[in-house]
Amino acid sequence: MVFEYVLKQNGIDPETDLEINQGIDFGSTAAAFSGGQGEYTVEFEPSATALEEQGDGYVIASLGEDSGYVPYTAFSAKSSYMAENPEIIQSFTDALQKGMDYVQSHTPEEIAEVIAPQFPETELSTITTIVNRYYQQDTWKTDLIFSEDSFELLQDILESAGELSERAPYEELVDTSYAEKAAAKS
Repeated sequence: MVFEYVLKQNGIDPETDLEINQGIDFGSTAAAFSGGQGEYTVEFEPSATALEEQGDGYVIASLGEDSGYVPYTAFSAKSSYMAENPEIIQSFTDALQKGMDYVQSHTPEEIAEVIAPQFPETELSTITTIVNRYYQQDTWKTDLIFSEDSFELLQDILESAGELSERAPYEELVDTSYAEKAAAKS
């Protein structure tokens, strides 16, 4: 959906100006591209960097840079759970903020070393390349606050893809109070 949104924002109609093959299992798109299917592919990391390292392709654009900040990861809880467990919600949010603070205060090399055990199948040099790319693209926010602009962008993307029939009011769905408290502590 983000890819099609970016295309439309640049005057390209995904329905008439090109052919998008969505029949390939998402985990197999890099292999299909390497095998000669398609002239372009949309990949998450580490597949994008692996294509470069193998000499099978080049990263030519970032959907994250071109789309604007899209909140790919959000945490949801029922209002009743939040009302009954505010200390758990705050502790969880504080822990995530500490991770974001770490990213902001350490080099890509340091971050790559810390996260490497989570990616045992990926070389440290590849992880470092990926983290460097994220730094250059300013991928990581400094806080967890889900802004109204990002919420509206997400709805724009869903609406553009035909997946949203009615827009939702930000103030009814988003509670930034925990993220604001966590950011104030950092």
